[in-house]
Amino acid sequence: MATSPDPDPVHNLVLNQQQNPDPQSAEEEDCADEAAEIRALRTEVNDLHRAMESHPAIDQARGMLMTLGPCTAEEAWDVLVEVSQHSNTKLRAVAEELIATTEGEPLPGEIRAALSKALEKR
Repeated sequence: MATSPDPDPVHNLVLNQQQNPDPQSAEEEDCADEAAEIRALRTEVNDLHRAMESHPAIDQARGMLMTLGPCTAEEAWDVLVEVSQHSNTKLRAVAEELIATTEGEPLPGEIRAALSKALEKR
């Protein structure tokens, strides 16, 4: 006994794709997934490189704050983060500006103001 065809052509199409998936489509999907993963990994590697490059300057600025504060390493970190946020300056740039003061460079006004406020709280 033959079964009558399903009157819903969309349903037939979905069933056919589930039973006979297109191998090329699966390969294309795998390639797209791998490409997305590679892009994500490249972004992560770039971010880690930037973090490694800025780490010494941030540590040096923390040391300066610990000496001048005086404060703990964690408190110095909190001060740098607060100054960065309140002066709308990247943390690395705040650290570099603090380090530059050891060579006679003036601290930019917005960083100086945010640093004064952060240190007053301590």
